[in-house]
Amino acid sequence: MIKRYFLGVMICLAVSPAIAEQQYVAPQYQLKEKQIFIEKLMQQMTMEEKIGQLNLVSIGSDYPKPAIMAAIRDGKVGAMFNTVTKVDIRRMQDQVQYSRLKIPLFYAYDVVHGQRTVFPISLGLAASWDMDAVALSARISAKETAADGLNMTFSPMVDITRDPRWGRVSEGFGEDTYLTSRLAKVMVESYQGDDPSAPDRVMANVKHYALYGAGEGGRDYNSVDMSLPKMFQDYMPPYQAAIDAGAGGVMVALNAVNGIPATSNTWLLTDVLRQQWKFNGVTVSDHGAIGGLVKHGVAENDRQAAMMALKAGVNMDMYDNMYGKYLPGLLKDGLIKQQDIDTAVRNVLGVKWDMGLFADPYRHLGPASTDPVDTNAESRLHRAEAREVARTSLVLLKNDHNTLPLAKSGTIALIGPLADSQRDVMGSWSAAGAAKQSVTVYQGIKNALGTQATVLYSVGANITDDAAIVKYLNSYDKSVEVDPRSPQAMIDEAVNTAKKADVVVAVVGESQGMAHEASSRSDISIPQSQRDLLKALKATGKPLVLVLMNGRPLTLGWENDISDAMLETWFSGTEGGNAIADVLFGDYNPSGKLPMTFPRSVGQIPIYNSVLNTGRPFNPQKPDKYTSRYFDITNGPLFPFGYGLSYTDFSVSDITLSSTTLDSKGTLTASVTVTNTGKRSGATVVQLYVQDVVASISRPVKELKNFSKVMLQPGEQRVISFPITEQDLRFYNENLKWVSEAGKFNVFIGLDSQNVKRQSFLLL
Repeated sequence: MIKRYFLGVMICLAVSPAIAEQQYVAPQYQLKEKQIFIEKLMQQMTMEEKIGQLNLVSIGSDYPKPAIMAAIRDGKVGAMFNTVTKVDIRRMQDQVQYSRLKIPLFYAYDVVHGQRTVFPISLGLAASWDMDAVALSARISAKETAADGLNMTFSPMVDITRDPRWGRVSEGFGEDTYLTSRLAKVMVESYQGDDPSAPDRVMANVKHYALYGAGEGGRDYNSVDMSLPKMFQDYMPPYQAAIDAGAGGVMVALNAVNGIPATSNTWLLTDVLRQQWKFNGVTVSDHGAIGGLVKHGVAENDRQAAMMALKAGVNMDMYDNMYGKYLPGLLKDGLIKQQDIDTAVRNVLGVKWDMGLFADPYRHLGPASTDPVDTNAESRLHRAEAREVARTSLVLLKNDHNTLPLAKSGTIALIGPLADSQRDVMGSWSAAGAAKQSVTVYQGIKNALGTQATVLYSVGANITDDAAIVKYLNSYDKSVEVDPRSPQAMIDEAVNTAKKADVVVAVVGESQGMAHEASSRSDISIPQSQRDLLKALKATGKPLVLVLMNGRPLTLGWENDISDAMLETWFSGTEGGNAIADVLFGDYNPSGKLPMTFPRSVGQIPIYNSVLNTGRPFNPQKPDKYTSRYFDITNGPLFPFGYGLSYTDFSVSDITLSSTTLDSKGTLTASVTVTNTGKRSGATVVQLYVQDVVASISRPVKELKNFSKVMLQPGEQRVISFPITEQDLRFYNENLKWVSEAGKFNVFIGLDSQNVKRQSFLLL
């Protein structure tokens, strides 16, 4: 049986491209057959062919398409990234048929929050606190990614970050370990399903392992120095959650961890990832990271860098072909072992098996006759789902005097440089999304109002008037448009527009390029050009609604003071404009909650919910000089983690515990009654936090341990119960043991991390 199966697969590899377009079915998870197949294949491979499997390439000026095609025919390429259409992928896969062993390539892309239909940025998805909505976005992303012939997405990005200066905050799920771990699991399972080779599924490659979001100063690519208990308690669990969920790939981070770059870190890549967590997929370097070891100062030259990366556990070399250049000589000189290469090749071939590529090299491609006539055809989008998910991600930060929702009547002044930007509403890492298919806020409001009201539009300001910043943001592609008029001329026009209206809606914040890779900011306020505009709009005396578009927490103290309402919309994707209009006019009641703390000042960073206490904690009810505080600013966040308003009101009862004690094998239930006391139906997120009052090491003042999103009609009440077990109370102690310790625990339940009810119990 096994012999027949192996023979069939080899015949499949040898057939012509036309025949290979037929559908084949492989027993993807029959481990024995997989191992036998891979071992027999490796016995036939030359050393050059093995090393070729470790080469992950992308078409570019330094590696043009003809050269890559020739390399594929010579067996020197294992996979490709950034090739995203069926026609181009099929053309590359066709070259495999001219190679000696016809080992198929896999194709990968950074599909972070949507492929062609763009969903909210990851930080926005996290703000939904809605696992069903996030799962829907990932399933659609996988479906569209597979439909383009791709096999793997470099996603999810699960780097915990507590520094909003970092540009890639937009790409992750925020500051909290528990929330990010839940999202990591949901994303991986929704991408892969039960079988990543299925027609509507792709393999997940979790990134960036490890601690990429903890770089010093919030600077991209910067080093991380962190204690092991903090690392394992706060930063490592999301990666492990993705691995436990079955992620087939791991992208290795660019940064150093405690002085050792992740790319050459045997402890991270072998001891923890492989031995402790039992990961058996493929590891991929980040772009050019192996050569970066020389700049890190841990390798004398590229040759040594290639040796260090392979021996540490990096299976595939992205972009710079360090393995192809140097592994043959390193092997000949005895500086690496045959086993080092074979282990990496075995992992690459293993994920190709799991992708179904040995059963059908054209998996996800199908016959050429099925290729879309128009790659960007409207019929390929999933607009209804994108709008549904985007609405859940919006967070109402302020709503004085019930300014929102707006009436669908009168005259509305829509003002701001982001109000009609199709590119910016998509956000960073928008994959193959086409900006021309995005719905802007201006378009969304026009769609919502029809002929019922008048909309007057004015740009009002440029994103920034700083020419150096504009030059930087446009250095690779022109992502920021600049109106040539003077700032005052644009403001004057906007003020005249505002004076004609009943209410002003100002769409302000960051361009998508300001919240991206290599886009760290030392100042996280709204740029001065837009603040000048807001000051002038405020002076008109008209009600002022701020629609914020940004990829990180901003310092919004002044904006909070001058505005009547503020709606955080992040970068909300293809249907962002329609979703935002749904909320502005009350067709959807906002329910989003912040996944990151919003500071009052950049000087407070890092500021986050699960902080450790000090020996002199600050008490805002009884402020004292000699406590841990700032004396020149109100202490605490502007908006806390988990915060978000609604168009209705909710009350939360006192906590009822099923018992005041918990043993190691039991379950304690903490319950509250949540009531919709307002006049509209609405959803809210009930959040459970726990504090270990006395432990062998200092523990956080609050740790998120569970949450539940609940929809209630006016006057409706519901009992929300959270089970708590001994395992929920465990932590990594000073010896890195995963333990719980007997003693008192505080339980907090509320609708954000600050306004909570409290009870206590004893762990026996």
